[in-house]
Amino acid sequence: MGLISLLFSNPGLFVILTVLLLYSVIAHEVAHGWVAYLFGDDTAMRSGRLSLNPMLHLDPVGTIALFLIGFGWAKPVPVDYSRLKNFRLGLISVSLAGCLANIIIATAALFLLRLGAFGSNPLVVFLLSLVARINIILGSINLIPIPPLDGSKILMGFLPRSGQIVLARFERYGLFLLMILLFMGLLNPVIMFMQKMILSMIGSVLGVGRYE
Repeated sequence: MGLISLLFSNPGLFVILTVLLLYSVIAHEVAHGWVAYLFGDDTAMRSGRLSLNPMLHLDPVGTIALFLIGFGWAKPVPVDYSRLKNFRLGLISVSLAGCLANIIIATAALFLLRLGAFGSNPLVVFLLSLVARINIILGSINLIPIPPLDGSKILMGFLPRSGQIVLARFERYGLFLLMILLFMGLLNPVIMFMQKMILSMIGSVLGVGRYE
């Protein structure tokens, strides 16, 4: 279900979810650009995309999809992969950066919850839990190796040249296939597996075994 139904049933939650989703996606995209810059490509920086200004990142179709079906995307940060130092490592690192940004944000939120830094304030507990949940979901979905998701580019970094070419050709159909699979729920087991993997990683970092 998209966010649009919340606009009428719970406007306050609608605003909170919209802001948290927006900046979680922006953090994801900016991370791509920063890591690309570290690997020698300043395209995102020259384009002014290493910014938290939401207006620079909104994708009209992705925004509409987010409100209607609950899955959307921001305008991809431009990366010239041919300019990356050490192409394979650069490709994997740039592609993984967005998911890692979401995982770091989720880890920070869960750490604050565990620390009890804000006491038992129900609003703060709710917001931190929501931040963690949103970012875990974003990281999980983007790790799926279907173009144009980050997982496909991470996979590409490990493939031989012939495999990279095949996967690149498939990218033009990837978004259409992805939307169908998500709508039909066929990717739910994969997303759940990715979430469990991320929660295990966060649990190891925070020393609690695994979050549920």
